[in-house]
Amino acid sequence: MLKPSPLKNVAVAVVNGVTPFEMGIFCEVFGIDRSAMGLPTYDFAVCAMEGNPVTVGDGHYSLTLPYGPDRLEEADLICLPADRQAPTREYPEPLLEALRRAVDRGARVLSVCSGAFMLGAAGLLDDRRCTTHWMHAPALARRFPRAKVDPDVLYVDEGRVITSAGTASGIDACLHLVRQEQGAEVANTIARRMVVPPHRDGGQAQYIQRPLPRTSCDTVGEVIGWMGRHLEEEITVEQLAERAHMSPRTFARRFLQETGTTPYQWVLRQRVLLAQELLEATDETVDAIAGRSGFGTAAALRHHFLRTLNTTPNAFRRTFRGPSAA
Repeated sequence: MLKPSPLKNVAVAVVNGVTPFEMGIFCEVFGIDRSAMGLPTYDFAVCAMEGNPVTVGDGHYSLTLPYGPDRLEEADLICLPADRQAPTREYPEPLLEALRRAVDRGARVLSVCSGAFMLGAAGLLDDRRCTTHWMHAPALARRFPRAKVDPDVLYVDEGRVITSAGTASGIDACLHLVRQEQGAEVANTIARRMVVPPHRDGGQAQYIQRPLPRTSCDTVGEVIGWMGRHLEEEITVEQLAERAHMSPRTFARRFLQETGTTPYQWVLRQRVLLAQELLEATDETVDAIAGRSGFGTAAALRHHFLRTLNTTPNAFRRTFRGPSAA
């Protein structure tokens, strides 16, 4: 296997509709001279892929960039920020060819959020694990069926192809790569300078609330509303079926058809979401939150947090409220 190139030369490939935050992640991690702090510097360039100037976001303003597609040929790392039209748009062939050549010669490519669609269009997600923002994951899987899309993680490192989920997870992926290439001290110093957590493991779950699938009919909606208001209580299928005036078997089948999940899994997920909200917004103990969210005990809450989010309640609280909240 071809060994990845050392991390010295970094190029950001920018298409029309680029989202400024995701582009700024790469500029912040790799584009600032921190040599006075004893950190390595990168030969850094932001490159226009579709002519100059490049439109930003929804077209409210534009940027004139000093480099074009040719600059990608010398990069050890090509960074791909998100763009507004990613799920459906077509990308310029010179960009896709440059990405394929980069991976072939041992360079890395790293996408944030919907930037993964550029990698998919270049064929670089075929038979590889990858991720993107959870809102875009179904579209990415449909458009590139050979991609092994995992919507539940922060980032995926497949050697020369690194993909990350939305916004902040792009910082995680960049710092992961810096840590891998230049050590934990360098990555931690950059993280402190950026005032972000120094390390979140890529396998950690995206902290997301997935809306229920929309359906053409709705015969369990009223019952779902009742379930959401009584999460702290014991809820059985028999209770729910009685409220819906159905047999338990018919109710369970109809619930699965209309929501895509079982009543048990729906309640479990909503309880985890409620616990997340209470951990973020209150100073209540984990025991109290376990009771309010329907888990009963702190041990049960920890168990389901680990299974659902790959983290613990206290770790979740520290992440979102700082170490003093633990």
